[in-house]
Amino acid sequence: MNKFPYKWTLEDAIFTKDKGKVFSCFACGGGSTMGYKLAGFDVIGCNEIDPKMIETYKLNHKPKFAFLESIETFKKRDDLPDELYNLDILDGSPPCSSFSLSGSREKGWGVEKKFREGQAEQVLDTLFFDFIDLAKKLQPKVVVAENVSGMMMGNAKQYVRKIYEDFDKAGYYCQHFMLNASTMGVPQKRIRIFFVCLRKDLSNQFLYMKDMFTEIPEIKMEFKEQPIKYGEYRSETGSDEGLTAWTLECLKFMIPSDKCISDINERHFGKISRFNALLIDDDDIYPTITATEVNYRKFDKKSCSDHDYCCAGSYPLDYNFNGNKPKYIIGMSVPPVMTAQVATNIYEQWLSKID
Repeated sequence: MNKFPYKWTLEDAIFTKDKGKVFSCFACGGGSTMGYKLAGFDVIGCNEIDPKMIETYKLNHKPKFAFLESIETFKKRDDLPDELYNLDILDGSPPCSSFSLSGSREKGWGVEKKFREGQAEQVLDTLFFDFIDLAKKLQPKVVVAENVSGMMMGNAKQYVRKIYEDFDKAGYYCQHFMLNASTMGVPQKRIRIFFVCLRKDLSNQFLYMKDMFTEIPEIKMEFKEQPIKYGEYRSETGSDEGLTAWTLECLKFMIPSDKCISDINERHFGKISRFNALLIDDDDIYPTITATEVNYRKFDKKSCSDHDYCCAGSYPLDYNFNGNKPKYIIGMSVPPVMTAQVATNIYEQWLSKID
């Protein structure tokens, strides 16, 4: 029995809103927002730069406050509502492609990028520090920031060191946890790093000795839910998305051991291509959902359906995607159940004990 349902609807969900107030930055479609709501928090607003995303967010979540602007502009506002200066949690998932193992990594650092129509160009690897600036200004009790696992690899570690330094200067004790969504009740192998930070003036009752010189407030992030296999929830009928003549030809030669379209291409046509187009078996745990690449079902040689993506991403089945592709929004989002698990631990181990 999972702690939170991965197959659920907004219509039937009960959000108690009794655990504290949250504000979400880089909100996208509201994956983390729904997680906080499932955990009993009241998410009062969001900041997002993409017009299409914030309209979709507002359609589904009806926030009290919604700011359509860059984090650089938002953090400089002097007209923010008082409620934002009395938050229990400030949440954010700064865009992460600069650190992704599937991206350009070092070649993309310091480069301005524009990803969707209507967005302003941004230097992605500085947005995390703009977020910390906002935390320093608002001084919430807790700050939670999620990012890709690639941030802990190679030269990207220098950014993690600076993240710790900047959180310290902002008045927070910082810890990070590498978490796998598949151990948290999410039917997806999505590994992400979570920075969880407690304001220093609230930490006295939680302090413990980490080593001879450093004290940090203790919090545990341990999850041992049973993995959920694809065959447990996939729809009976797949999709035709991405089923080009070439893909259909490739799928004719699929054998059980194939993991991606490139396995077939290399074996039969001598080409190494489309290694990101994965082949999903009913006994597999769904791989990390990406915003762009289409995956295919071994069950019926069809593309994965919107139902499949919603379940694998723990998104509500009745979510209104407002004309956007579900795979895009889900691939860009923190799985709601993943956030719900983190938020529950924060409440039980920290917030519920603060006077």
